[in-house]
Amino acid sequence: MRGIRKLYARRPVAATAAAAALAAVCATATLTGGSAQAAPPAPPSAAEAKTMLAGLTESTEGSMDGYDREKFPHWSDQGDSCDTREAVLKRDGEGVETGSDCKATSGSWYSEYDGETWTATGDVDIDHVVPLAEAWRSGAADWTDAQREGLANDLDISQLIAVTDNVNQSKGDKDPADWLPPKADYHCTYASMWVWVKDTYAMTVDADEKAKLDEILNGC
Repeated sequence: MRGIRKLYARRPVAATAAAAALAAVCATATLTGGSAQAAPPAPPSAAEAKTMLAGLTESTEGSMDGYDREKFPHWSDQGDSCDTREAVLKRDGEGVETGSDCKATSGSWYSEYDGETWTATGDVDIDHVVPLAEAWRSGAADWTDAQREGLANDLDISQLIAVTDNVNQSKGDKDPADWLPPKADYHCTYASMWVWVKDTYAMTVDADEKAKLDEILNGC
């Protein structure tokens, strides 16, 4: 239960903190015009990420027994008709305009994963950098629903990012040993983001995943 103890020690109110951050974003989301209110949180440097990676517990991935996405309450309602997806669309877009229901009516979204820009929200997914199924296999199976909700809606770290929908779908629940963004020059950032999330929530890494992350970060 190391991971659960560390999670409580480092993020005692993960879900509450995420909700507060989301509420702050949503407070501006009913305004129209203007550009994004904030940028995705910048990940640690490659050197910092390497230190975090070295501190993670290496372990064979757990099973998918009992997994259900509904055990990670996501796109949480934070009032004023805002949910996490809408908050990230507002944050990551340019020239985003929204209606009174907090839904984006116009704007553009640049996908860091593949370098494409989209003007329709239907072409954009909000990616969980560490997929929820991957989190389940890496320790979240033993968490409470509140802890899993904290991960699924966390705006304080680089767990959520707006990207091209079919690129996100090609990723599925793969870790960096099996999938990386098509844009090679984003690999260092992506690896640092991934490690930051796993470190924050004290998730485990398997041998192949750790080796690939180490390889990427050593080349940054």
